[in-house]
Amino acid sequence: MRSEEMAEDKVETFFKQMDESTELLQRSLRSSYLDALIENGNNLVQHRVQVEDGLPDAADQAKLQTIYAQMDLAGLSNDQIRQAFQLSVLKGMRDLKVEANKQMTPDTLGYLMAFLVETLTTLHNGDALLDVAVGTGNLLTTVENQLRQNLKLDIKGYGIDNDEDLLELASISSALQHLPVELFHQDAIDPLVVSKAAVAISDLPVGYYPLDKRVQKYQTKADKGHSFAHHLLIEQSMRYLTEDGFGFFLVPSKLFDSEQAQIFMQWMKDNVYLQGFLNLPKSLFHSEETQKAILILQKKGPQAKQVKEVLLGEFPDFTDQKAFARYTAEIRQWKAQNLN
Repeated sequence: MRSEEMAEDKVETFFKQMDESTELLQRSLRSSYLDALIENGNNLVQHRVQVEDGLPDAADQAKLQTIYAQMDLAGLSNDQIRQAFQLSVLKGMRDLKVEANKQMTPDTLGYLMAFLVETLTTLHNGDALLDVAVGTGNLLTTVENQLRQNLKLDIKGYGIDNDEDLLELASISSALQHLPVELFHQDAIDPLVVSKAAVAISDLPVGYYPLDKRVQKYQTKADKGHSFAHHLLIEQSMRYLTEDGFGFFLVPSKLFDSEQAQIFMQWMKDNVYLQGFLNLPKSLFHSEETQKAILILQKKGPQAKQVKEVLLGEFPDFTDQKAFARYTAEIRQWKAQNLN
């Protein structure tokens, strides 16, 4: 059996064990699948079955302990644990029909983001990644795992979210992977308590931010009416980066075509350098209106400068491996010519 197939089998086995134990808890606690998954994950992190008001009962506790004893977490890589846990979260989200802005970033985009961070930035031991819309933590832990594995650096993560349940899932996922991640339950528009990070990454929620009085100190706020949340979160992310730091953001492809685009572009001119804007393949989206891109910004600083040729284009379809390899090679070449 090939190593790839063995890895897939390990992920599938762990997912089935997670699924079986989560469904057992769901029945026992009479809860949603996602709530039972949180309970199940906390059991695994704390190495014990938590009991409240007699539930789960003794019989179900014994069944859970049997399943847990079969789990080989030590034999799984961080990314295999993340993938299996992600499958459980996806199942729970489908049951609850979670809104689009709270759904997980697909693995393909997480790996792509990791490639761009690894290729275009210079990181050091102790550097941090910041995600101001961390959700379940899938994007943050995907990128962190890739950087730690490929660069052999001690990278840590900061995650912010105002959804307590999503943040609990992020906490469990990072704990099971033994990743150094600090999570903060708050509105990311408010002042943050994190240290400065070297890189910001985020799959940003798209839409209007409803609390106009809280954004008065933001340059990207609208002149009238509600401001775009994704503009505000990009400004906030770049504010908490070290000088010369990079931000990589999943944004609408029509970012610069909106009624608030001029305000956003003026903020960019004053504070950051636009270094790249790469459209994702059209095949990933239902329509041109929903297509997304990766916005690449660099905070102004002593080592930063506006590149002569902004990195622009569209990724080929991910299924076309030769075209994709050519395109990633072009990005590496662009970096050598523009950022060195």
